[in-house]
Amino acid sequence: MGKLQIDVLGSSFAIEAKEDDAYLKKLLSYYAEMTAQIEQRGHLKNPLQVSILSGIMLCDELYREKSKIAKQTAEDEVIDEEASKRAAEMIKMIDKVL
Repeated sequence: MGKLQIDVLGSSFAIEAKEDDAYLKKLLSYYAEMTAQIEQRGHLKNPLQVSILSGIMLCDELYREKSKIAKQTAEDEVIDEEASKRAAEMIKMIDKVL
């Protein structure tokens, strides 16, 4: 069980989670990078707005990755199906020869 002190966008609180401390720190660091990028662009200054936009950007990143995985999985299934068909055809041909 890990513990993490969060100090981001003017808010400070502690959490506990089943993940270890190192993993939680990596997540917080990634989130802090995201919020810093948004703040540096200068379009938003309100911490709540920065936080919301960061969350949306992270959701976008996650959704894109999940979409890639789903697409790859579908492509792999088509390839597997084609390979199975070809293997069955080869077995038939071998059986005819034997």
